[in-house]
Formats: sequence, C-alpha cells, structure tokens
Amino acid sequence: MFTGIIAERGTIEAVESTGESAVITLTAPSLAEDLPLGGSIAVDGCCLTAIRNDGHTFSVDVMGESLVRTTIGSLLPGDRVNLERCVPAGGRLDGHVVQGHVDGVGALLEREPLENWHRLRFSIPSALAPYVAEKGSIAVDGVSLTVTAVSPAGEAEQWFEVGLIPATLTETGLGGKPIGGGVNLEVDVLAKYTARLLSFDSVAQGGVPDATQEGATA
Repeated sequence: MFTGIIAERGTIEAVESTGESAVITLTAPSLAEDLPLGGSIAVDGCCLTAIRNDGHTFSVDVMGESLVRTTIGSLLPGDRVNLERCVPAGGRLDGHVVQGHVDGVGALLEREPLENWHRLRFSIPSALAPYVAEKGSIAVDGVSLTVTAVSPAGEAEQWFEVGLIPATLTETGLGGKPIGGGVNLEVDVLAKYTARLLSFDSVAQGGVPDATQEGATA
C-alpha cells in the first residue's frame, strides 16, 4: 500500500525490452539505499517490484499489462518519474490509500497558474468518471490529490480538476507536465468496491437474467 506522498524523483537510466515485458533501471539514491530485492515501489503511481539494486540504481520488472495500460510503456532514458516506497506497518497515512494499481490513463487538458497555486484539468476515461467526486481523492502519476471540480455526468468528454500547491509543483512531475501529457490515474479504492457491491445488489433485486431470452427482442 502507498499514500500518494512522493518521496523522490528518479531518473530512467535504461529500458530493456524482453518481448512482452521490460526491465527498467532507475537512479534514485535515497530510495535505492534501503530498497530490498522483491520490495515494492510505485513508479509514477504503478506498483513495481525491485529485482536489482546496487545502492544507487535499481531495476524493476514491468509486465506487458502494465506497459500497455499505463504510461510506463512510453518511458525513455532521461525521463524523470515520481517514486514512493510502500508504507511500513504503523507508518503515517499522510495522503490517502493508494494501491499502485493504475485504473486508466488521462491527459493534462488545461493549466491555470494562480497566485500561489496552479489549477490543472485532466481528462479521464468515461468508465472511470463515476468513481471521481468533488472533494474526493485521486492519485495522478502516484500523487495523492483532492478533486476540486468534475465534469457534468452527461458531458461527452469527462474531466476533473485539482489544485497544486508550490511543494507539489516543485517536488513531483506534475509541475512540469506539458499540455497533452499522459498521466496514470488511480481512483479511490472505496469507490470501486462500493460500485462493485452495488452491481451485485442490483442483480439480486432484479433477479438473474434468463440467458435464453437475451437478444429475443433485439
């Protein structure tokens, strides 16, 4: 489990393709120092496992699913990423519960610099939009943020907005994210479980559809 509080910005040193998967090597001295082999680390919000570590750089395995469904597959040497180690038992939960399981990819649509903060608007896949609520939590590239506005339910292109304070702008990759730049999104796990439970309750209330009748009136 993670909290969405970024500990360090790492630099991609190498990307080794291994067919449908990849091995990515990163430089991150402060995190590599005590990252054990097999340890979990969130890279731009995607939970990955350390397989090599020399105390200064470390490598992680990335399976095909993660390469296709997150921004990890587009990383190149020299790119910088947000990093967070998993939370130790009894550790502080300063952000919100983040699993490191990316639900989808969005893009930065607008940036409005204000006096002491920036307003950012991101696109979100329509299937994820119902899980995002104003004043709720969302992880963007692994950063725990509070949603300040959401698009109307009927709008064709779904979006949400967040406000970034100076610390977030300087200490994460969101401060320099270009318009159109992709981001990994993880919606609140409580919203996902609630929706799943309600879907089963809906089926129970209405009865299980008779498979033999499906498409009879189509």
